[in-house]
Amino acid sequence: MDAYTDFATVYDTFMDETPYEVWGDFVVELMEKYGVTKPVLSGSADAEHGGHEVCEGNTRTVGADAEENSEAALEQERNLIAELGCGTGSFTLNMAKRGYDIIGIDMSPDMLDIARKKSMEQGLNIMYLEQDMRELDLYCTAGTILSVCDSVNYLLEDEDVIETFKLVNNFLFPKGVFIFDFNTLHKYRDVIGDVTIAENREDCSFIWDNYYHDEEHINEYDLTIFARCGEDDVFKRSVETHYQRGYTLEEMKSFVEKSGLKFITAIDADTHKEPTEESERIYIVAGECGK
Repeated sequence: MDAYTDFATVYDTFMDETPYEVWGDFVVELMEKYGVTKPVLSGSADAEHGGHEVCEGNTRTVGADAEENSEAALEQERNLIAELGCGTGSFTLNMAKRGYDIIGIDMSPDMLDIARKKSMEQGLNIMYLEQDMRELDLYCTAGTILSVCDSVNYLLEDEDVIETFKLVNNFLFPKGVFIFDFNTLHKYRDVIGDVTIAENREDCSFIWDNYYHDEEHINEYDLTIFARCGEDDVFKRSVETHYQRGYTLEEMKSFVEKSGLKFITAIDADTHKEPTEESERIYIVAGECGK
């Protein structure tokens, strides 16, 4: 069964305590330290004209116009963010509200439908693309490519990770950065593997059964969802199966280097310090390194 179909409708309910604001603060800190992307201030003259001064009068030549247009286009690409595995767009919206020009990418049409609706309701014009990250195809380069909330763990084979990272490098603006997080092998094997998690809300509930497969380092989790149908006291039951693979930091460093990206740093997502053997989720910052 496809992942994130029925679960998409209740995803935001069960993720309502996710610290998107905290994640956003940290990602912005990383972009400012290592990247080239800047926020575009909505409504300002600089944003409207691609960060360049507006020349008055009618003495401008065609060549000068073309040069300014070219510079403005480069500025737009440098300041563009692409988010892989954006889901229902909660983190995408958080970054957009900070003034960043961002597009969201996900392979689940159900999740993207919700993301588009949320963007419209908040008056934000965000582009969403339905794509598998293993087949990433942007219309231009982006100064920053992001992936948060363990989306990379859905890539189950070494080749899938390397190919995705190669595409990321291809679509990164010169000196741009790829910032992503991943759940570690330790987390799946030692923390949540073979654990059942259940949660009950007013209009929905779920049972999340984890099954860790040691040989493949894959965590299988079967989601049983009960969601209220309309205003009646009738609940629909649905089941989805998800697979995520745990990785070590050494493996991820290797994938980064094999893809052509440049490894910059790794940071424990919880402590914001150097990762240890006990780290459950790790951020990696990798840099564009030629095409």
